[in-house]
Amino acid sequence: MKISNLLSPSDVFVDVPASNKQLLLQELASKAGNSLGLGVDRVAPYLLKREALGSTSIGYGAAIPHALLPDVQLPFALMARLKQPIQFDAIDDQAVDLVFLLLLPAKVDNTQFSALALVSRTMRLNGVIDRLRRARDASGIYSVVTATSSPRSQEP
Repeated sequence: MKISNLLSPSDVFVDVPASNKQLLLQELASKAGNSLGLGVDRVAPYLLKREALGSTSIGYGAAIPHALLPDVQLPFALMARLKQPIQFDAIDDQAVDLVFLLLLPAKVDNTQFSALALVSRTMRLNGVIDRLRRARDASGIYSVVTATSSPRSQEP
């Protein structure tokens, strides 16, 4: 599995306005719902419920909110770089400005874990977070996140 199997160029967003985590997750749920042909009410509750269990921040200003949805047949992702960092109850107390949303099928198999592990490894590769912040536009962000070839986890 590759990031390009999860994320399409049209599902990368730059300068997303958000004042707090809940509003951001609802906005991203709306964008994901539109891409998947689902209403925000079919996505947002799952994301909010998962986030209530504990922050999906991975540190360094990045987060991977994710949820298992019964209406999703294949893993789906979207990527957002926020206009301004927001508090996200991050493990390192840093505000978050990079968000990789992952929606996974509720049917339990290795696909969910493989997709989440792939995204986590990719975001932790040396320099990826810095390159995502420096990317000029959505196309640049897509190129950075899909160009990684090594699945080895390293600190950003």
